[in-house]
Amino acid sequence: MTQTFSGVESRDWGGHAKGSPEYRRVLLALACAGVATFAQLYSPQGILPEISDSLRVGADQSALLISVATLGLAAAVLPWSVVADRIGRLPAMRYSLIAATVFGLAVTLCPNFTGLLVLRALEGAALGGLPAIAMTYLQEEIAPSHTAVAAGTYISGTTVGGLLGRLVAAPVTGWIDWRWGVGVVVALSASAAAAFMVLTPRPRGFVRTARADRRPLSRVLWLNLRSPAMLALYLQGFLLMGGFVTVYNYLSFRLKAPPFLLPSSLIAFLFLAYLAGTWSSRRAGAIAGTRGRLPVLLTAIVIMIVGVLITLVDSLPVIIVGLVILTVGFFGAHSIASGWSAARATVGRAQAASMYNLFYYGGSSVVGWAAGLVFTRYGWDATALVVVALAVVAGACAATALRSPRRS
Repeated sequence: MTQTFSGVESRDWGGHAKGSPEYRRVLLALACAGVATFAQLYSPQGILPEISDSLRVGADQSALLISVATLGLAAAVLPWSVVADRIGRLPAMRYSLIAATVFGLAVTLCPNFTGLLVLRALEGAALGGLPAIAMTYLQEEIAPSHTAVAAGTYISGTTVGGLLGRLVAAPVTGWIDWRWGVGVVVALSASAAAAFMVLTPRPRGFVRTARADRRPLSRVLWLNLRSPAMLALYLQGFLLMGGFVTVYNYLSFRLKAPPFLLPSSLIAFLFLAYLAGTWSSRRAGAIAGTRGRLPVLLTAIVIMIVGVLITLVDSLPVIIVGLVILTVGFFGAHSIASGWSAARATVGRAQAASMYNLFYYGGSSVVGWAAGLVFTRYGWDATALVVVALAVVAGACAATALRSPRRS
């Protein structure tokens, strides 16, 4: 027997089987956690034009409210993974959600743009506990044969959260103002966080590493970064997420301008495309279980590229179709790459999964902001081609480094 966080389990624990009550509770709980995290993280994205007007800042500056939050998240994932190794996955995720709710409420009360940036960075850092730990938690609590599907279910929860955050914030902003819009999303996120805390069963797979057996963090990170396969997976997160958040950051500015001239209350409904990602993330995990992860990942990247190219057409119905296709491809790819990074790691699984999230949200922050400079100066067509180029590089890295006879 080996002492765990609960104090009773052994290393022979095989994970909750698909269909068991505990399996369903874990998946539902993590779906709620995904909602709580990503509703808060992205709630300002659909109302960036209103924030820009209210605070008298440019499009690229207002987008910093997304970038600093994701940068804070990226910076925090490794520290959260270390905390989770010490106190357990579940307690760390609970503390993460509580802290994020406090900072989220503070955002709604801050009177100036600089203060908002600081609070959004802190909110992102608090939210980092969920993506830093969730995949490792699934690997420990779910039977190995079902982790790809479970990972897809968690990712589908994140898409619902991202959708709700945008859909709720925009109409409330139209009726009152953007601070109330963000505040209502924080309240909804707090409710989802409470559901997560109630639903999660007692952890059975966490084994606290003995102090004498702990590798230095720098050594664990280096062992993962020197692996071409792990580095390729991390680059999937950086490049694909960078491109994806670029589209959603600046499409609203494009559609508010001629020839579309759409109000934000209507633009917010474009985020319903996230429902396609809810479906594709889970579907990609299911297909990967029988066909292998690499073919699904490459197919999803191609789908994403097709979707971006379609948005070049100056027709609102066509742009909507392109956005849906882009979203299907992105969340399918993200579902595979994020779950694969935890499954493929041979050392420091929690830190390996956190490194994926560091690259993922680093891409959101760096590329999401830098692409705004392209959009401001050269317009949508150049921005879309940047996104395509990022996806092509991601696909080339995957095809080169991830070819392996094993499917895991």
